[in-house]
Amino acid sequence: MAELMLNGFTDGLLVLHDGSVMVERYGRGMRADQTHLLQSVSKSITGTLTGVLVERGVLAPDDEVTAHVPELTGTSFDGARVRDLLDMRTGTRFDETYDDPDSDVRASEAQFGWTLGPAPAPDALAFLAGLGSSRPHGGRFEYRSILTDVLGLVLERAGGAPFAELLGRELWAPIGAEHDADVTVDRHGFAVADGGICVTLRDLGRFGRMVLHDGLVDGRSVVPAWWIADTLRGGDDSVGAFAADEHATDLPGGHYRNQWWVPAGGRALLALGIHGQFLYVDRGAGVVVAKLSTWPTPLDAERRAATLATCQAIADHVSRGAST
Repeated sequence: MAELMLNGFTDGLLVLHDGSVMVERYGRGMRADQTHLLQSVSKSITGTLTGVLVERGVLAPDDEVTAHVPELTGTSFDGARVRDLLDMRTGTRFDETYDDPDSDVRASEAQFGWTLGPAPAPDALAFLAGLGSSRPHGGRFEYRSILTDVLGLVLERAGGAPFAELLGRELWAPIGAEHDADVTVDRHGFAVADGGICVTLRDLGRFGRMVLHDGLVDGRSVVPAWWIADTLRGGDDSVGAFAADEHATDLPGGHYRNQWWVPAGGRALLALGIHGQFLYVDRGAGVVVAKLSTWPTPLDAERRAATLATCQAIADHVSRGAST
């Protein structure tokens, strides 16, 4: 952990065991009351919020996307299910190459005002409608941030409120968050659900602790336990769909479900974001590790591997201690 703090461009590191704080450290000027951009850890929060609305009965994983967002009829999302968004298995073509200035992900950043430059479309819906198809829906896993943005729009339509309001009412307040979360929106109010959520380190830990405890906070269900169980278990073909993607080499035998990365073994959940954002929930060891960072590059295979190895080592250490 000291190595991560000193050499990992780490802004905050929190380790919980059975709900109690074992480690809480800050670096690079970050304070306990400051929110930090989560990047794609936002996806796992969005996927978890989806489970709350499914439990409410206002949408279902088998719903077609266009049933909630009819403006996408006739586009690459026509015929896609909410489940295809949750598991990154639509047929929509979207290039997520971060170091290519002409990639789709860079175009989406300009569209949402994330970077300087003209927006490629008049608004977010027009941008989404302009994306093409590359294959049928429901095939192999392919990581594409834009699918989470569509999911956030589906949640708004199903929940009848802006994404930030739904997040606060249905998830952030019920977990007992100490501070408000911030949500990035474009100039028209479109929520960047794929990477625009900002929270404090402690509140990210609270979110992880809730997931660790089957969606319970102080004995009250915030997220249905069956949703978390489904995330860990995956669908009948989740492992096979994941194995066909380049990311499978990082998590052999694992899968992607409900916007979470799930290593083989079904005991841990991972939320990962570029520039070094991590949330590791190990249900077998009762451990939550939250790490917020400012890596100089979006992706760093060496730092990512070191961080995941540290998380696993902490969980193994705690498990050995609990068994003696």
